[in-house]
Amino acid sequence: MTKHALLEVEGLKTYFQVDKHRVAKAVDGVDFSINPGETVALVGESGSGKSITSLSIMKLVGKPGKIKGGQIRFNGQDIVPYSDKQMAKLRGSEIAMVFQEPMTALNPVFTIGNQLIETIRKHKKVSKEEARNRAIELLRIVGFPRAEETVNEYPHQLSGGMRQRAMIAIAISCEPKLLIADEPTTALDVTIQAQILDLLDEMKKKFNMAVLLITHDLGVVAEYADRVMVMYGGQIVEQAKVNTMFLDPKHPYTNGLLESLPKLEDDVDRLGVIKGTVPPAYDFPVGCRFSDRCKHVMDKCRVSNPNLLDNGQNHKVRCYLYE
Repeated sequence: MTKHALLEVEGLKTYFQVDKHRVAKAVDGVDFSINPGETVALVGESGSGKSITSLSIMKLVGKPGKIKGGQIRFNGQDIVPYSDKQMAKLRGSEIAMVFQEPMTALNPVFTIGNQLIETIRKHKKVSKEEARNRAIELLRIVGFPRAEETVNEYPHQLSGGMRQRAMIAIAISCEPKLLIADEPTTALDVTIQAQILDLLDEMKKKFNMAVLLITHDLGVVAEYADRVMVMYGGQIVEQAKVNTMFLDPKHPYTNGLLESLPKLEDDVDRLGVIKGTVPPAYDFPVGCRFSDRCKHVMDKCRVSNPNLLDNGQNHKVRCYLYE
């Protein structure tokens, strides 16, 4: 782990009791760190454990899910044992989150202003009027030209892109040290996606925030992240600086993801595909979690799961091809 890391996740395990006999190991022994002011992307297919990792950091995993092991150190303090009261103090002020669907994350019966003011007053000792002025200022910062009117509007009166901007305003209202953005552009069209990602990048620089960007879009990763972690079957399978990952991918899964992207210089009829699907978290293969879908599979891959090892220059990979 990095000596001056803001967030250090070590051996994190978040499991769900599906029924009497089955346990879904949604996050199963995850290690990573994020430094102040750094953008780290977490990528992988749906069902690979990305969102549960982010919810575990926020300690928002609902029943029957439970953090079963590991540490989540924020500013050197392990927050896994924190009470609900301690976490409520931390959420919003130190760690904030932008969810992938703002319509379900924003409360439909309160105005945008009310939701901003509540967050500000919960963590800052300011009057209602000061909080309202701050809310208007934040709406301007995130790109609302008519901030004074928007503060009195309800979520349903805003477009998808504007609702996501409002979510970002709430998330940055107390200048958190870490912002978790869980697929923040999923339901938006391409031009609005770019605006939202540019805005997140701008806010990161303005407030010197660390950002954990969760996405399945490798184009977004190439543009905005400093480092990237590839997740599969509840585990990190590869971790490297962005340039290294794109120029020299190691894990067969990472290669599969990159081969499925269209390239302007390639004249091909079909894009590459990864055969099969991500196995359910209660039914992972015995050995390597990717073994059933891997074209390089060996006998030992089906028997034991490889460790995540440094391949040099902080490029880590979980694969027997490199051991």
